[in-house]
Amino acid sequence: MSLERFEKKKTLDLRKKHIGPSCKIFFSHDPIKIVQAKGQYMYDEKEQSYLDCINNVAHVGHCHPDVVKAGAQQMELLNTNSRFLHDNLVVYAQRLQATLPEKLSVCYFVNSGSEANDLALRLAWQYSGHKDIITLENAYHGHVSSLIDISPYKFHQLSDAEQNQFVHVAPSPDVYRGKYRADHPDPATAYADEVKDIINKVHKKGGKIAAFIAESLQSCGGQVIPPVGYFQQVAEHVRKAGGVFIADEVQVGFGRVGTHFWAFQLQGEDFVPDIVTMGKPIGNGHPMSCVVTTREVAEAFMSSGMEYFNTFGGNPVSCAIGLAVLDVIVKEDLQGNALRVGRYLTNLLEKQKEKHPLVGDIRGCGLFVGVELVRDRSKLTPATAEAQEVIYKLKEQHILLSADGPHRNVLKFKPPMCFTTEDADLVVEKIDHILTVLIVISKQLLYPHSVQ
Repeated sequence: MSLERFEKKKTLDLRKKHIGPSCKIFFSHDPIKIVQAKGQYMYDEKEQSYLDCINNVAHVGHCHPDVVKAGAQQMELLNTNSRFLHDNLVVYAQRLQATLPEKLSVCYFVNSGSEANDLALRLAWQYSGHKDIITLENAYHGHVSSLIDISPYKFHQLSDAEQNQFVHVAPSPDVYRGKYRADHPDPATAYADEVKDIINKVHKKGGKIAAFIAESLQSCGGQVIPPVGYFQQVAEHVRKAGGVFIADEVQVGFGRVGTHFWAFQLQGEDFVPDIVTMGKPIGNGHPMSCVVTTREVAEAFMSSGMEYFNTFGGNPVSCAIGLAVLDVIVKEDLQGNALRVGRYLTNLLEKQKEKHPLVGDIRGCGLFVGVELVRDRSKLTPATAEAQEVIYKLKEQHILLSADGPHRNVLKFKPPMCFTTEDADLVVEKIDHILTVLIVISKQLLYPHSVQ
């Protein structure tokens, strides 16, 4: 039976007619129609396979049979409002908590990363009794109104929008392109002091800090890895001001960084956030997410007198799927795979940096890797057009990769966790060829008579 209902053109025409025009698609000038997926591969209507280096949502692999089976079996048995008593909810909460520091023990299940981060803000506001939020440059935390306000990645695109007076933006702890770089004697302290300065300014104006929120590793901001010790110092400043630390793990959690199950753990065992949010990989594509916090924060939230409930958050099917994802991560050693293949991929890319001047920086942990392209390594001139060329040329080679960061010049690797060393070899081989051609073309443009 054909998996295609319409010809590609009709699908595109119907999308233009009925779907909001601001809902963008990948490769808009020649979009791909995907009808099937398995593991780290996606297939178009002509059965052409594409190696997926983008999807951190299909965490354990597209359409993993164990996850599909768990969801289908539970759906046949029961799916209902989360206000009924059901074992799946408490069993999953218990399993999830076991991956976290003991202090983080109370779960709120919701349906998307945006919903999780919005609830995290509510918890912070209620617990602290304060209003002001500190976020990072180029941060993205979700699409609901409260999160657009704390997502410079989004609100900086709005030329006529006024920044929320209760939102304050700290420098991104980027040691490659940021204010304090790798040659600084203590970039962690320098970046944390910037947060401390913001807190002091807020206090002078009569404000009070409710929370500092950050992705444990910035994704849309360009695969930024904060210097070790930064979160600890920020948390100290924020807690001293009466606020809480929110770690957004929506993009980077569940073993992706390889060495740890959660990316915030890269900062060290002495760092524990007050609130952790998670989504995307939690259900392998099923709409599910979670907020985990301390008993103290949870009880303060309850003291408001307002009941909290979420009709579908933590429903029996979602929790069955979540449990299956955790089982697959362990059974197939996907965290270990992320560590091994991630290191292999990073080593391959480092060789490309030695070979190609366009490659300015390689950074990442596990299967969360960024390749920043620059036209000049000393001036760090963003190679935005070149990055886009790489993305589109890879698509022609049936490999899906994306570029992001404030200058759209960072190639982002965040593939399904079943990604292999053979996959890494293929992608890097293609990138090598594309960069080689780009260098030849650029030389021809600059020196048309010198290149034979």
